[in-house]
Amino acid sequence: MDITKRVEIDDVVIRFSGDSGDGMQLTGTLFADTAALLGDGVSTFPDYPAEIRAPQGTVSGVSGFQVHVGSGVVRTPGDYCDVLIAMNPAALRANAKWAKKGATVIVDADEFNEKTVQRAGFSTLDHFEELGLQDSNVIFAPITSLTKESLKDSGLDNKMIVRSKNMFALGICYFIYDHPFDFTFKYFKNKFRKKPEFIEPNKKVLVDGYNYAANTHAHANTYKVVSQKKEKGTYRSISGNQATAWGLIAAAEKANLPLFCGSYPITPATNILEELAIHKNLNVKTLQVEDEIAGICTAIGAAFAGNFAVTTTSGPGLSLKSEALGLAVMTELPLVVVNVQRGGPSTGLPTKTEQSDLSQALYGRNGECPVVVIAASTPSNCFHYAFHAGKIAMEHMTPVILLTDGFIANGSEPWKIPAMKDYPSICPPIVHEGDTEYKPYRRDELRLARRWALPETKGLEHRIGGLEKDFITGEASHDPINHQKMVDIRAAKVARVQDFIPNQEIIGDADGDLLVVGWGGTFGHLFSAVDDLQHEGKKISLAHFNYINPLPKNTGEIFKSFRKIVVCELNMGQFADYLRTEFYNIRFEQYGKVQGLPFTVVELKEKFRQLLK
Repeated sequence: MDITKRVEIDDVVIRFSGDSGDGMQLTGTLFADTAALLGDGVSTFPDYPAEIRAPQGTVSGVSGFQVHVGSGVVRTPGDYCDVLIAMNPAALRANAKWAKKGATVIVDADEFNEKTVQRAGFSTLDHFEELGLQDSNVIFAPITSLTKESLKDSGLDNKMIVRSKNMFALGICYFIYDHPFDFTFKYFKNKFRKKPEFIEPNKKVLVDGYNYAANTHAHANTYKVVSQKKEKGTYRSISGNQATAWGLIAAAEKANLPLFCGSYPITPATNILEELAIHKNLNVKTLQVEDEIAGICTAIGAAFAGNFAVTTTSGPGLSLKSEALGLAVMTELPLVVVNVQRGGPSTGLPTKTEQSDLSQALYGRNGECPVVVIAASTPSNCFHYAFHAGKIAMEHMTPVILLTDGFIANGSEPWKIPAMKDYPSICPPIVHEGDTEYKPYRRDELRLARRWALPETKGLEHRIGGLEKDFITGEASHDPINHQKMVDIRAAKVARVQDFIPNQEIIGDADGDLLVVGWGGTFGHLFSAVDDLQHEGKKISLAHFNYINPLPKNTGEIFKSFRKIVVCELNMGQFADYLRTEFYNIRFEQYGKVQGLPFTVVELKEKFRQLLK
């Protein structure tokens, strides 16, 4: 007789953790994708180890994936988890701090022995009490041995069988949270279409994990997240890197130009290059080059030749691209540089998130060398801001830096696929044969953009390079007055973009006791913290910036209407310092964090309450 009871819940946070080879990223992704396809709100946080091949069973080699599933819109992957799956002692040790009091902890009992416990750094035999988990609901499931039993007749070798234990663990979670198999079975069919012998074993071990949980009553209750009705449309789960790639493709399509991406692989930006490479049928050209400098230089050459040109990188790569980015500013060619920020400096924390490249994006070039800087703020709106980065670059004939970060680049959420008819046209100022008035640096009055003459256009032959240009002809010029004029016009051209971006929005009242200011990928956590305090009756609002340089026109007016302002960012105050230079008569408090982790809603609310006193 089934003694479990199904309980309807609003949300749940699950954290999958294990060695890098335990498949925790895939396990979490499949759980999240199934929830999204069922209509639930989803936010994910993949937490990769920084070492490529850390010793097995050590804390430094633990890979995690946290997923927050909710009935409505879910804006963060959750501060702490309701369920922790730990495939070995190291995973338990590394992730116990993220478990809520009384959380369910599912461990692979086969992996807990004297050797593995010592390797994980435990000092006592009672590792659950040592970690403060004595009040948790601990499920010791012999996951490895049961996986071996499940697949003993599968024909797979022992190594492949053991690698399937993540699907057994996923089956346990599917039972507890009432998830169907259909979507995952479809994934197996697509994933292993060239190796069909893996399809049935994966199906079997997933079902056996489900049945184990059902037959042993491993959990007192089963749960169901009851989805709220969503706006009509077609939805899919999408990561920030994938959304960025698609936004760039959409911009090229709207401009009726081929897309060229020249890039060098670098964590955590590589997936953008990989995604673009899939879509040759959409007039996308990709070139994986030998280094970061070649990446941007090939893109600049492609821009000169009439392509929508893109290069992708992370912080160390942006440093290397700085000289060539100056060339793009000097030649006034359209270019989008996507910087997926990570922990630094140097190699730093390559798999961890940070927002510490803002100053580099704003100032990190020689000479007076301004560029437009935009920042995406969620995995799905990476599409929107990649599209608009392309629109600005091509219509204003200027380089644009698009900042994302490891948190939103690797994270995913449901995305309502937009109709491209709802997106604006992109009209690059391309000049055509027969224009007898063409001069390389003659500009339009609206955007101060020079026109774009493509190679092989008869009568429009011209040369451009890295030396200063004559104000009209584009010929090399060392005239001091001309140089001043060109420096002024390049700055004015970037400033003129302000006329083409929306006013800054405020979430909450237009005045009050505290304005929280953020930018980029911190949006979900800041929104959640502010929303909670607003429901408590606090006079607090949020201004979250996507357009950094130039800032929206109404920014100063917003700041004047609040008693206190705090700027929150995953660095030591770079946006706060930038705002101080722009609004020197306004006081900005700052709250920063550089731990390779996103903010938690809990710590943000504590800080805001202190400021509101």
